[in-house]
Amino acid sequence: MTVRTRNKTNAPLLTRQDVEALSAAKNEPSWLTEARLAAWDLYTMTPMPTLQIEEWRRSDYTTIRWESASPIQHGSSAGKEAIPPETLAPLIGEAQGGLIAAVDGRIVHNELDESIRKQGVIFTDLDTAVREHGELVRRNLMTKAVKPDEGKFASLHAALWTHGIFVYVPRNKVVELPLHSVFYNTRSGMSLGHVVIVLEEGAQLTLLQEYLSAEGQDHMSYVGMTELVVGANANLRYVALQDWARNVYDFRHERARVAQDGQLDWIIGTMGAHFTKQFAEIEIDGSGAWARMSGLFFADADQFMDHDTQQNHNAPHTTSDLLFKGALKDSARTVWQGMIKAMPGAQKTNGFQANRNLLLSRDSRADSIPGLEILTDDLRCTHAATVSRLEDEPVFYLESRGLPKSESERLLVLGFFDPIMQRIPFAEVRDRLGAHIEQKLAHVAELA
Repeated sequence: MTVRTRNKTNAPLLTRQDVEALSAAKNEPSWLTEARLAAWDLYTMTPMPTLQIEEWRRSDYTTIRWESASPIQHGSSAGKEAIPPETLAPLIGEAQGGLIAAVDGRIVHNELDESIRKQGVIFTDLDTAVREHGELVRRNLMTKAVKPDEGKFASLHAALWTHGIFVYVPRNKVVELPLHSVFYNTRSGMSLGHVVIVLEEGAQLTLLQEYLSAEGQDHMSYVGMTELVVGANANLRYVALQDWARNVYDFRHERARVAQDGQLDWIIGTMGAHFTKQFAEIEIDGSGAWARMSGLFFADADQFMDHDTQQNHNAPHTTSDLLFKGALKDSARTVWQGMIKAMPGAQKTNGFQANRNLLLSRDSRADSIPGLEILTDDLRCTHAATVSRLEDEPVFYLESRGLPKSESERLLVLGFFDPIMQRIPFAEVRDRLGAHIEQKLAHVAELA
């Protein structure tokens, strides 16, 4: 009998010297080096998360082998050609609005349509942004959205982020073509990607961020951070799709801030990785602001996915809407825990959250934990959560129309996900995601 033991090394094998060496190799300005070292000091003072901490008590990551998942990825011989070609195709038609691709923590491709560049839009890798737009980066890097003191992995990321993208859209500029960024890994180790998107007042943008990797045996870790800053009357549509290989442990802190009359449409897709722990939060800061967060996840085999979401209403007359839909098969397990918080003075808040889970096997398990924290009056906040098996009646109905049982189940699961899929504004991306769902469905266990 094989006995599975936990890894005795319960923290990444990294030192202060790794921080100093990384900053020196990048030839970073003193302000950034100092920020990295301050974050490292914070990291060393913060204990690793345990099951005794509320937000981590269902998320046991201790099977990770830090010996292979700790070494920082500084690039490799792999280039843009390592990324599947269909991933790099233009999102709409033939025109590529902008594309940034990173492989193993190194930027291998960076392009932006000239018509967008002439608008004053900045779409570049984070290292280049630090060199060419230092003060703008300094004002927005881990100062407004996610902070280094928000947990062990947040401070680790702040100390050792390896690569990222920086997007800035000036006041009242509308970016018609979508932008696209891809983080791709080919080998074991740790990569720490960072996404910063800043929209000034009245600006508009659509961006797709993808996380992918090649299959491998050794454990790999991704410690990421995303910061979305949506100005007054600005409009951001942000789609983030994760499809890491099954040897990846994914830790992410992500937060958006939405100012007065701003709009945010945030779509999250989670398909890959062995372990996923994602904190995704929206701070609705200005009156009249609207934010929607949509999530789609499908776990199979022994995958574990934990989405921890927060909708914070910090001003009156604000609206938030959250819908996460997940399917599970085999012995997979998922956790969704969400909170709507209405702060004092946030009257006329309208907040909603729902999580729907579909179990496709006897041994899968979904935990759904909605929550409300109401610190004001004169508002409307509601939540809903369901965990259920695929119902017999619709399967029987389709079978009675001549469809095989497997085809009936496939259509019902695709229909279950369709409301989220239709929010993704790229037909070819929807097709890729749909094909992956069908692949996972190919060997659905017989339902109880």
